[in-house]
Amino acid sequence: MTHRTALPPIATLRERIARGELSHEALVAQALAGARSPAAQHVFTQLYADAALAAARHADAALQAGVQLAPLAGLPVSIKDLFDVAGETTLAGSVACRDEPPAAADAPCVARLRRQGAAIVGKTNMTEFAFSGVGINPHHGTPRNPADVQVARIPGGSSSGAAVSVALGLAVVGLGSDTGGSIRIPAALNGLVGFKPTQARVPRTGAFELSRTLDTVCAMARCVDDCLVADAAIADMPLSVRRRPVAGLRLAVPRTLMFDGIEPAVAGAFERAVQRLSQAGALIEEIAFAELAEIATLNAPGGFSSAEAFAVHRERLATDRAAFDPRVAARIALGEPVSAADYIRLHDRRAGWIARAEGRLEGFDALLCPTVPIVAPPIAELAASDEAFFKANGLLLRNTFAINYLDGCAFSLPCHAPGELPVGLMLASVRGDDARLAAAALAVECALAQPHS
Repeated sequence: MTHRTALPPIATLRERIARGELSHEALVAQALAGARSPAAQHVFTQLYADAALAAARHADAALQAGVQLAPLAGLPVSIKDLFDVAGETTLAGSVACRDEPPAAADAPCVARLRRQGAAIVGKTNMTEFAFSGVGINPHHGTPRNPADVQVARIPGGSSSGAAVSVALGLAVVGLGSDTGGSIRIPAALNGLVGFKPTQARVPRTGAFELSRTLDTVCAMARCVDDCLVADAAIADMPLSVRRRPVAGLRLAVPRTLMFDGIEPAVAGAFERAVQRLSQAGALIEEIAFAELAEIATLNAPGGFSSAEAFAVHRERLATDRAAFDPRVAARIALGEPVSAADYIRLHDRRAGWIARAEGRLEGFDALLCPTVPIVAPPIAELAASDEAFFKANGLLLRNTFAINYLDGCAFSLPCHAPGELPVGLMLASVRGDDARLAAAALAVECALAQPHS
């Protein structure tokens, strides 16, 4: 079913380069060649071939001179189309911004990648204005999920091209954003690891805004360690992770909301993962997490994303609505009738909910549930039907959004068996608990990778 040429983890690449088996330049040239191949159609909106090769050559020269390289130096990295690059107009997957002024400076997260010497191979395609978990883009095409060679399936969104760039081995890290799951959803559907840190960890300056309350700058990669390398670069500060065994981890499985409408393939993969973690010594407890069922009401009608996106796009919608993806425009328009009083009440309700939800998770190392309750649906089905699109979008976003609403942190780890469509396992915790959660994610990843007994 699968067909991909994924890169090995960063540590493995570093070892191969140190032994002289591979050069940074050869690796980046290979990534650029792949980016122009039919399999990568619609993945990139722009390539930076010359700059990426220059960064790779610089890393090779520095290594030869005995210079200690930064972890991402000379390695291929992709950046989502919503991040500012100096001298370019930031399109955010749209055409509605095509005539707007270019960015005056790189976004801080992009500047930090450059400072490490990363070889930025290009900007990746995305859902228009990051407003959907599906990944379909009517302007720039939709990247095909490489997990299925028979059926063209959605990549997930909104960081669609970011995920496929990593899944195809065109980047070791895909820089993206997560407002309601836009890193974790495509990571889950493409068999990758995605890490959404606490929102305040990485500056959002220079990232095209969807929701200032919920937007989080983050990345996906092949493994937890590589996500931590990316996070350290864009946060400009590594997490202090104290590694621990999986035995003794206390994991809470919420039976409220997160399993509603679950497909058999996802349920089966999740139950196998739980069984393996339990056999490895993790303490797994089912909990009633009634607060999760309140989110839909507390965040109604359109929630933070619609209200804040309408503030961003009000003038564009008034003058050029025809340039928008109609499905995105419809969701943004839900924010138009939200009054200042309504908006303040949204914040007050959320603050009270967070306090209650954090209390529910006290004493646990992580919340454990499927990242999304479905496997990737075919592109054609969702492109053809608004009903099918919005039903799938709601299911894709539901579990992940709960953690954004919590202002928490979360990892999505692959938990499917070889030959199956990808399924994500979400580990989540409260705000500021990123380092402890990362230790749990490393332990869980290791346990799931062990051969079956």
